[in-house]
Amino acid sequence: MRFNRMLLSTTLVVVALVIQVSVLARLHLPGAVPDLLLLTVLGLALVYGHVGGALVGFGAGLLADLAPPADHAAGRYALVLCVIGYLAGLAKPDNGQLKSATGPMAVVVAAAVGSTLLYAGVGALVGDTAARNVGLSSLLFTAALYDLLLAPFVVPGIMALARRAENDPLAEAGGGGGSGKKPDVTAGWLSSGTGLSIGSQRGGLRVKAARARVARAGRIKGVKRL
Repeated sequence: MRFNRMLLSTTLVVVALVIQVSVLARLHLPGAVPDLLLLTVLGLALVYGHVGGALVGFGAGLLADLAPPADHAAGRYALVLCVIGYLAGLAKPDNGQLKSATGPMAVVVAAAVGSTLLYAGVGALVGDTAARNVGLSSLLFTAALYDLLLAPFVVPGIMALARRAENDPLAEAGGGGGSGKKPDVTAGWLSSGTGLSIGSQRGGLRVKAARARVARAGRIKGVKRL
């Protein structure tokens, strides 16, 4: 993963974990807790793809396993988010643009249900029966409901930040000049924030200069004829 991906992913994961532990976990909602960390991983996976999603998911899950007040074996949630991030990354659109919100919402529901089942399954293997005491069906329903309600406020913003980081001109400037160089996509981003059209400005200046030279030559010829 490139440096801008790592920096953005780390920042978003840490912020999401702090909000989840300090705010969402203390709401004492019935059933599950809204999983902001899961939604962050999903948003990044839908932009970075399955490999990036798996790496981000593993790092986010491992951080959640080690952060207090974690009461389960380290690596348990890392495994869950690694699998979920990989599978969510497979749903990344080819052109990077989503045609509708139906696909991401379906991914959110599937991830909420899948992460709950996988977490409970891994817990059963290590002897943790907390999900049975709470009620697995209740956890599945509330996890899907809370994450679905929270997703429209989180996932689009995460994806927008990830795409902007991918189009970072500082990251693309070091690519050098080769036959496989990607087309410059920074002009649109810069113009949207500053009102300047960097990509076409040089071409416009060249055209204006050429027209000025032609007009000057025409005036000189007219003077000589007189």
